[in-house]
Amino acid sequence: MSVQSAAADVDVDLRQLFASLARNWLRIVLVTLVVTGLAFALAWLATPQYKAVAKLEIGPRESVFTRPAGSTNDDKPATDEEAVATEVQIISSPDILKKVAADLNLDKLPEFDETLKMSALSRALVLVGLKSDPFDIPPEERVLKAMHDRLNVYGVEKSRVIAVEFSSKDPKLAAQVADAIAQAYLASKGNAKKESNTAATGFLGPEITDLQNRVKEAEAKVAAYRAQSDLLMGGNNSVLATQQLSELSTELSRVRANRAAAEATADSVRKALQNGGTLDSVPEVLSSELIQRLLERQVELRTNIADLSTTLLDNHPRIRALKSQLADLDGQIRNEGQKILKGLATQAQTAKAREDQLVAEVNTLKAASARAGEQQVELDALQRDANAQRQQLESYMASYREAASRADRNYLPVDARLLSKVQVPTEPYFPKIGPITGAAAAASLLLMAIGTLLKELFSGRAMRPAAGARFEPIEQVAMPVARTEPKVAEPEDEDGDDSVAEDRVGQGAAMVAAPGVPAGAEAPRPSQSRLGEIDVDKAAEKLIASGAARAIFVSPEGDEAAATAVLVAREVSDAGLRVLLLDLTASGAASRPMLESGLFPGITNLLASEAQFSDVIHPDLYSDAHVVPVGTADPVRAMRAADRLPIIMQSLTTAYDLVVVECGPADAQGISRLVGDGTEVFLSMLEADDEVTQAAVKLIENGYPDVTLVTPVGREPGNPLPGRRSAA
Repeated sequence: MSVQSAAADVDVDLRQLFASLARNWLRIVLVTLVVTGLAFALAWLATPQYKAVAKLEIGPRESVFTRPAGSTNDDKPATDEEAVATEVQIISSPDILKKVAADLNLDKLPEFDETLKMSALSRALVLVGLKSDPFDIPPEERVLKAMHDRLNVYGVEKSRVIAVEFSSKDPKLAAQVADAIAQAYLASKGNAKKESNTAATGFLGPEITDLQNRVKEAEAKVAAYRAQSDLLMGGNNSVLATQQLSELSTELSRVRANRAAAEATADSVRKALQNGGTLDSVPEVLSSELIQRLLERQVELRTNIADLSTTLLDNHPRIRALKSQLADLDGQIRNEGQKILKGLATQAQTAKAREDQLVAEVNTLKAASARAGEQQVELDALQRDANAQRQQLESYMASYREAASRADRNYLPVDARLLSKVQVPTEPYFPKIGPITGAAAAASLLLMAIGTLLKELFSGRAMRPAAGARFEPIEQVAMPVARTEPKVAEPEDEDGDDSVAEDRVGQGAAMVAAPGVPAGAEAPRPSQSRLGEIDVDKAAEKLIASGAARAIFVSPEGDEAAATAVLVAREVSDAGLRVLLLDLTASGAASRPMLESGLFPGITNLLASEAQFSDVIHPDLYSDAHVVPVGTADPVRAMRAADRLPIIMQSLTTAYDLVVVECGPADAQGISRLVGDGTEVFLSMLEADDEVTQAAVKLIENGYPDVTLVTPVGREPGNPLPGRRSAA
């Protein structure tokens, strides 16, 4: 059976669990009534407290008709959450509270200064040092502290409204203080604006006077520089030299164009005269009236020649006379062309001379314009400085007039207003007797019910086997049967008194009757003395009487002797103590007879950090004791954390009245980690042999002189208890 399947074999018996409420109803009801009564009495006797509320709206209150010229609502920042939080801090600031306390004489009231009327209980607490002496605090600080305790200032969610709450046992005083704080805040905002306005006028007055002087100086510099540099202004607000340069450049362009046109025309006339071509295509020739008349005469002669040629021959005197006249006309036209050519050449030369003159003038004006440009830059800089200072002066003068007018008319709008007048509270907000009593009753009833259910659940009484669960046979540890010790003759001492062999293992080695000698037979003097031991009942009585917290059992004889620790744990548990058995044997011999399986998580899982305390503690099937088995983790890995055993033992001894540890055949060094305050060391013994004796002697020699021998002989295990599946 695996651990998971074993753990799944139990269920919570809900009927048994909730039946515990019926069994313990009287205790639950009594505790609930007591708590309810105490809550009712405390609420009834408490001093009633009244709370008054004043609400302030935060926002600009400037009218559109009184707003300074040039400003709009957009100039003012929006009131956001940070702004509202800032105003909350201002309202609860010490300056405002001090003013309210002084106006209302709160320092004369015992509610705000406990030194005026200290109770006897308060004086006693101060004397024993459980309360600070109020006389050590200045009176003003005491009043402020009391006001802070009763004041609550907060911003209403998703709004620009601030609530000012003040509580007092006097409703009228609560309303007065809340209203006074709101009015003091509005007054402080107005005073702040007045101080800001006064500071502004105080700053602007000297600044305006200084700016006026600077503006005069700047404008004087502009006029002086303009006169010194001889910067004459022409049209279009430009320097005269620059304007002349522009006009000459235009004239130069026109002269160059005329010269180029005259040269081109003269060149075409020259080519026509040189090549003997006609001059009809030259515009300047055609524009001459003389040439036009000559050309008309030439056309007329050619027409006559053509008419006469039809009737006369070429040598006819008349035709020859007409041709002679035609030749004279051609010569006259060419002479006129030469004259036109000379006129065009003269025109081109005149234009060239004019061009040269204009170029010289342009170069001169270029230099003058460059100098004028530099001077103009300097003049512009002076002019800009003068303009800037004049603009600043005008701005300051406008602001000064606005501030002065507001100061004269005492108009300083505050960016907040009181939404409504504070009302005197009629009902106390504390104590609410009904809700307090009801909450105390419900809480106490619920807590008592939960506590009862948890107690029933952790005790294991509410656990039952799961439906269909199968349990393997429980392995029992065989207990040795009772044995009869042979009688040994006791020697007498010198005084004749009977003495018994000392039961202390530390006093020499004792001898035991040889096993196998029949009862009643005459036995020879034994070679071993009888060891004195106690039974399980005596061991349990010793642990209960001594109030021991730990019982360490060492079993030199192996797994069979481990039954001693189991029987002692059950015996002490039956006596009513909370007992836990910790199995540290290698085979799990001590925990196997107490559980239905050897696969439950145990101490190795706890050391290996694979489980918690609640996972490794299980109930004994035969008693009310609990057991921590060996576990299922790797022993080698678990032993690496063996240093945690003292911490685990300390935790277990805190939770249980007695922790029984079965260590198997361990030595003194092996049990050193388990020993603590209130520890008893026992040696489990089935038969008194040399092995047991040597183990006892080694324990005594290594620091455990009070070791006790216990034998389980004669004890039988009981019947399993039903439903014992979980220690939780």
